[in-house]
Amino acid sequence: MAGAVGSEQGIRQRYEGLAPVLNEQGLRRFAATEARAYGHGGVSVVARITGIARSTIGRGIREIGNEPLDAGRIRKPGGGRKSKRAEDSTLLSDLGHLVEPATRGDPMRPLRWTSKSLRHLSESLQGLGHSVCPHVIADGLRELGYSLQANRKTREGSGHVDRDAQFRYIGDQAGTFLAADEPVISVDTKKKELVGNFKNNGREWRPKGSPEAVNVHDFIDPKLGRAIPYGIYDIGDNKGWVSVGTDHDTASFAVHAIYRWWVTMGQSRYPQATRLLVTADGGGSNGHRVRLWKVELQALANTLCIPITVCHLPPGTSKWNKIEHRLFSFITLNWRGKPLRSFKTIVQLIAATTTTAGLTVRAELDESKYPKGVKISDAKFAAINIARHPFHGDWNYTISLRTE
Repeated sequence: MAGAVGSEQGIRQRYEGLAPVLNEQGLRRFAATEARAYGHGGVSVVARITGIARSTIGRGIREIGNEPLDAGRIRKPGGGRKSKRAEDSTLLSDLGHLVEPATRGDPMRPLRWTSKSLRHLSESLQGLGHSVCPHVIADGLRELGYSLQANRKTREGSGHVDRDAQFRYIGDQAGTFLAADEPVISVDTKKKELVGNFKNNGREWRPKGSPEAVNVHDFIDPKLGRAIPYGIYDIGDNKGWVSVGTDHDTASFAVHAIYRWWVTMGQSRYPQATRLLVTADGGGSNGHRVRLWKVELQALANTLCIPITVCHLPPGTSKWNKIEHRLFSFITLNWRGKPLRSFKTIVQLIAATTTTAGLTVRAELDESKYPKGVKISDAKFAAINIARHPFHGDWNYTISLRTE
């Protein structure tokens, strides 16, 4: 009896030492080897110590005397639990019928995707008599050629017939101005930002386990409101200016931002300037149909004592505006993951934006009031000294000084 107890203790010790590192096949063969070494009653003893089924130990004993398994295999071919899809012959077909009405994408392509969630599909399949979990459904969808995908911004609407011609025209105008060392700027309003302790997309390095704490809900703070960054990008000098407004994004605000750029940066960079070229989107506060935009540009031309030429981008092409990828994109990278808790923070983060290519940015808070809905009379609009270009005069025009 003592020898048997000592032998059992040895089996237990060896099992506890090897079990954590053995796979299914290794455990089975370990138990079989110990049972054979123990002798009569060894299968029962090893099963009691290890918890491995007697039938499994018996299979291990038979395996020891037979040919070894193929390299890399734990079970014989066909072994293991059958997949749910193999047991349920109609599962894939019913799944395909469920997702077909919600399927998106080109039917001629081999890869498709669906908008229904795994949980909803699981509930629908259970209603059809299938007992499946979301993981099985995910495997089934992959087998049917589906995948998880997000939206992609690729549609710009119907392209204007003169879209490419307008881009070439803008390029020719800008090239002529730059060759003569005349200022060429790209302008636009950056996405309006909530001011306060709100989440800002992106991540930044912080001590592990201590993320920046921000509000759960992004409800606008009535005391702080939104920041309206209007940018001016100097194409010839790789410099940026941003006026951060606190009121409304109007044409008056936009033109005042251009004026502040000129007084602060442009005038010293182009002391001999005789004209100014502005490239802008076709809509928004600087849209080509906005009367107030042209009226304010007339006042700016009179103040700067130089004519102002404006070339608007064709409809649906705002992402090609140079300010988007030469200024605004780097501002977004610079403040990623940082809550924009105050207007001061926003101005400082914008002004701290630089690139290895030499971009520098200056920023200023504009707390002036710019009321919406300002009406421009026909008489006031007719008084603008505007010369529309022969090619698309609605998009391309020059506003010269007005003589009273």
